[in-house]
Amino acid sequence: MGLLIEGRWADQWYDTKSTGGRFVRQDSAFRGTVTADGSSGFKAEPDRYHLYVSYACPWAHRTLIVRALKGLEDVISVDVVDPFMGAQGWTFADLRTGVRSPGATGDRVNGGAALHEVYAMAKPDYTGRVTVPVLWDKQTRSIVNNESAEIIRMLNSAFGEFTDRSVDLSPAALLPEIDAINAEVYDRVNNGVYKAGFATDQAAYEEAVTQLFETLERLEAHLSAHRWLVGDRLTEADIRLFTTLLRFDPVYHGHFKCNLRPLHEYPALWGFTREIAQLPGVAATIEMTHIKRHYYESHHTINPTGIVPKGPVLDLAAPHGRERLPEAR
Repeated sequence: MGLLIEGRWADQWYDTKSTGGRFVRQDSAFRGTVTADGSSGFKAEPDRYHLYVSYACPWAHRTLIVRALKGLEDVISVDVVDPFMGAQGWTFADLRTGVRSPGATGDRVNGGAALHEVYAMAKPDYTGRVTVPVLWDKQTRSIVNNESAEIIRMLNSAFGEFTDRSVDLSPAALLPEIDAINAEVYDRVNNGVYKAGFATDQAAYEEAVTQLFETLERLEAHLSAHRWLVGDRLTEADIRLFTTLLRFDPVYHGHFKCNLRPLHEYPALWGFTREIAQLPGVAATIEMTHIKRHYYESHHTINPTGIVPKGPVLDLAAPHGRERLPEAR
């Protein structure tokens, strides 16, 4: 884990001394927008945009799922980094061996060895963390956006001309409710597991893990009575929650000490996770080997041996039974 400082790479872990032991996530730096008409400066076009992702990262995983559900696989290309994040951050091969891990693709657009080279190409004096996902514009040879929440909305709304999928994951009538649930889930669940796992103070950890499980209990109650988080359909809110729930038992429960209860003991949340995993196109975006290897091998401050656990054994293909729940409320 590291960052760029005025365009130069530094291998540097998160600073929690100045925050009282609390993990504070840096805001994304590139916030351009792709629009259907190009009024933003970035016009939606086939084969113009490229995603850099990690199968391990829940934020990047969102973009892969939306790309699949919208049928944009032939419109927006993708490269996948190696699951191991070492002294050079996200790289396109395991630099310990020089070998590309199964599932990693290399950088087929810019030919880089590390993702920080892509950031420096876009902004030579960039200072900040180098994160996935990255939406790259092949035409201007620059980064459009590196904020997953904004990228998935672009994929949902801007590329309709190039797909026959009519699914709308962010319908205008539901946006206020989607935004409200997203805000809570982001703070207490998506980022909450990181606030627990990266805390270096007991009180900071306990605060984060308490908020996390209070929110999981509320979500369990809601999803026990309703099929989806918002309205009568699958929305981006469901996908944003799913990518954290998918990783909960394999990673966050043990590695991040989020161990009050495993997810599979929440019948509604675990069924909800299985239902989304079984949607057409989603299974192809799930690479559990990348997920487990990334966290357990890369976070030496948390798991210094780098040993990756073999379990747990989870059956994502098991019947979920959620089709019996009412969709509308």
